[in-house]
Amino acid sequence: MTNNPADSTQSKTAGNTDGSSTQTSTPGKAAGTNRRVVKDAVAVPSTGRPVNSAEAHLPDAAAGPPPAVPGPAPAPAPVPDPADVDVHVGTDAAYAGKEAERVQIRRPLRNISEVRHFFRTNITPIYFIGATPFNLLGLDRWVRNFSYITYYDGWDGGHPRVFSPRYKPFVEFDSGEAINNWLLLNAEVRAHMTTNVPHGERPKVAMVFFDEETERICRELGYDLILPSAALRNQLDSKIETTKLGNEAGAFSVPNVLTTADTYAQLNAEAKKEDLGTDLVVQTPYGDSGKTTFFIAAEEDFNRHKHDIIGEQLKIMKRINNTPVAVEAVITSSGVVVGPFLTELAGFAELTPYKGGWCGNEMTPDVLTADQRTRARELVRRMGEGLRKRGYRGFFEVDVLVDLDSDDVYLGELNPRISGASAITNVTAGAYADVPLFLFHLLEYLDVEFDLDVDEINERWEELSGADEWSQMVIKETADITEYITHSPLTGQYYLDQYGTLTYKRAALDWHPLQNGNEVFFLRIFGAGEYRWKGADLGVLVTKNPLQTKAGGPSALSIRAKHFIDSIRAMYAGVPVAAEDPSPALGGPGAKGD
Repeated sequence: MTNNPADSTQSKTAGNTDGSSTQTSTPGKAAGTNRRVVKDAVAVPSTGRPVNSAEAHLPDAAAGPPPAVPGPAPAPAPVPDPADVDVHVGTDAAYAGKEAERVQIRRPLRNISEVRHFFRTNITPIYFIGATPFNLLGLDRWVRNFSYITYYDGWDGGHPRVFSPRYKPFVEFDSGEAINNWLLLNAEVRAHMTTNVPHGERPKVAMVFFDEETERICRELGYDLILPSAALRNQLDSKIETTKLGNEAGAFSVPNVLTTADTYAQLNAEAKKEDLGTDLVVQTPYGDSGKTTFFIAAEEDFNRHKHDIIGEQLKIMKRINNTPVAVEAVITSSGVVVGPFLTELAGFAELTPYKGGWCGNEMTPDVLTADQRTRARELVRRMGEGLRKRGYRGFFEVDVLVDLDSDDVYLGELNPRISGASAITNVTAGAYADVPLFLFHLLEYLDVEFDLDVDEINERWEELSGADEWSQMVIKETADITEYITHSPLTGQYYLDQYGTLTYKRAALDWHPLQNGNEVFFLRIFGAGEYRWKGADLGVLVTKNPLQTKAGGPSALSIRAKHFIDSIRAMYAGVPVAAEDPSPALGGPGAKGD
């Protein structure tokens, strides 16, 4: 559950993505220059050229296109195996040579050094599949033979570990599960996933969104879906079930009552039984909490939402003044590994049109006091042990609420999946001291024995929790428009120049090389030839700069954060189209997936 920093509400929503699948190229290029026009200290794309052209994404690309060759186009050159070429990125495991296969550890792994070695020499193909690679982008630096299969390719073929089908006809997706199932069934994807699979190995598949159909497809194609079952995840997705599980495990929610109510009077009567007051937060079991969490302080509030409330099982909570933090963890055979704590960006009108909608995370040294961290870690550990009893193992995310008035720590919500916070979790000081949190999930699902001291790992990560600052924000289209995009920013690294202008610096595979708050990494989602509409994800911006400030009152976006947002928006241009042309779909980059 997420707090809206502006009004202390307790909600968030999953990000949604995917418009038209049309991949239309736009010819033309500004003569003699690749530079953007600068206007009011905001980077603006030059006219006549979409700034997401494929050649600009290649690390050593020339400024202009290659000379025209008369006659038939030459056959494309074969793409070399990344293990056989010199890739100029700060990677290690993903590009280890084939000699690594000869020095694998054959006994149970007992420490982090051996875990690192295991993943450096991994021979099993592991794929993260999704609309974008955002959630686990950069994990290929740590795991050999780890790569991404995505519907949208922000690098236009320039990322050596991202594969996207060339031919994507118009499909009206209605969920993230539908996107992933379409990718699994795509002939190009199937050919890619079965190429050069070592004898005796089966491709492993991870994703944020999946269902029973995904499981059926993977069984037929011979892939191992390395996630808990869809049936178990659906059961745990219920906010009512999460509350019951937390109560059983000793991870208690904000004071609440689980009941039903068909009238405002009945709602108040149920709340009175538990002394919850009259300023209430009401949730229904399933759905994005930004859309299925209701704030009811008067009868008119109830009447506005009664069609969503009546007939549903309800969680009625006391409304509290709180700080929400997101924490990811992994249930392993050695214990529950708990990741770092991140605050959430929610409901900022500059980023999302959804009230209370989740739109990012940030990690700062003072996100919680030492005592609050200790109590929150214990809450997450208990929740993990409760999940283990239900048969769950692997990765999960918990939203923890810290009551600013009483200092109590409460269970907010459970996300039994990879989450939007994963992108930051995997680049923390703890991750670099040991391994990224998601690697413990992979250990649990790969054919390897291990016996690790999880208590020692958790203690070390808690000590290192104040060593880093990272922030990310998902930039959605907030205007009430429907446009065909003609210009869009490049995926890559940007910086604030001497004039304060956000300027493209170079192509980059992910945000790991960022050094300070003047640099950002932007992952483009929608580019030229696609559509944008109100609520569409334009892209994700990651920086080592705090994005929220409490100067002068409740949490708000900082001046620099707003400048970053305005700068990215200014790099987009388009032409209006009929509202029915694009086809929105769900399950976008960094979606919390409630």
